[in-house]
Amino acid sequence: MPVASKRFISSISRSIYTLSSSPHFLHPQPACFLAHSFPYARSISSSPSQDQNLEPQFTNPSPRTRTPLEKQFETWVQKLKPGFTPYDVDEALRAQSDPDLALDIFRWTAQQRGYKHNNVTYLTMIKQLTAGRRYRQAETLVEEVIAGACNASVPLYNSIIRFCCGRKFLFNRAFDVYKKMLKSEDCKPTLDTYSLLFNSLLRRFNKMNVSYVYLHAVRSMTKQMKASGVIPDTFVLNMIIKAYAKCLEVDEAIRVFREMGLYGCEPNAYTYGYIAKGLCEKGRVNQGLGFFKEMRSKCLVPSTSTYVIIICSLALDRRFEDAIEIVFDMLANSRSPDHLTYKTVLEGLCREGRGNEAFELLDQWRNRDISMNDKTYKILLNGLHFLSRE
Repeated sequence: MPVASKRFISSISRSIYTLSSSPHFLHPQPACFLAHSFPYARSISSSPSQDQNLEPQFTNPSPRTRTPLEKQFETWVQKLKPGFTPYDVDEALRAQSDPDLALDIFRWTAQQRGYKHNNVTYLTMIKQLTAGRRYRQAETLVEEVIAGACNASVPLYNSIIRFCCGRKFLFNRAFDVYKKMLKSEDCKPTLDTYSLLFNSLLRRFNKMNVSYVYLHAVRSMTKQMKASGVIPDTFVLNMIIKAYAKCLEVDEAIRVFREMGLYGCEPNAYTYGYIAKGLCEKGRVNQGLGFFKEMRSKCLVPSTSTYVIIICSLALDRRFEDAIEIVFDMLANSRSPDHLTYKTVLEGLCREGRGNEAFELLDQWRNRDISMNDKTYKILLNGLHFLSRE
């Protein structure tokens, strides 16, 4: 082998030996560090005469800039002194306007030795996440609480029920929590619990066949509420009355109405409205009118839907004098009948041979009802002309 080749190979061997014995070779650096070392790697393949005295230059990469969220997190973590309590954590969570930062603090504290979250910190964190629309994270915490991650409390359970009732696919979960409360010794359901659950049930009373299914739950909860000694208020009793009236079980609705005085509750416009509408839809128009008149004698103003159902029921029952009187009462209370209500009364009068009276009433009602536009008036007028020619 030529002498020049031997010297070249010998030079490469010495370079490799020097590199392999370096501590940086034995302990590889992160990728960013290796990128800075690349010029030295190229020197190995260069001529020994050019680089044999070149010392490797290793430079530390600049530290990554921390985000504002990371800085805030570190600040709050430093404020939590060793041996912090759930009270300290609750204060830290309440001070956060960012739900993600609050959740980071919540999770970090849970990992510290000797510390465990309680019902107060879970309640605060769930409220923070719900207010910040972090529903998936809130649902995770709800499942942790149901699984027994912390000691229970009535405010925590009620907050979970409120959250579940507001989420379509967590409706059944709300009743799971309610059942846990029934079995609990120190977390029994309260009036707020029943208000949330009754309200959630009533929102599903949109179809008759579905309403009957949920009516069973209303009955069951009403019995459990009475058995547990919870005294209902007007709001809860109205929801029970509404449930019965929606299913046309008006006698049950009236029974609850009669019991209101026993609980120190006064019926309001909603109470009378639910019963009056239920009676009219059941075909007991005269009884429904009686509840309507009792409501008006107490200066309670019915809702538009209550007015409409009673007026139409009276007109279909050919009790036009009562229907006309209630239309005027409705307009006097700044309520506007819809097109169908006007049509039912006016065309009913025409069919009874009282066409002239119908035309006069239409003009009077147009002058009093500011919401009746020209299109509605013309449609009603044409309908009366058509019936008058028959």
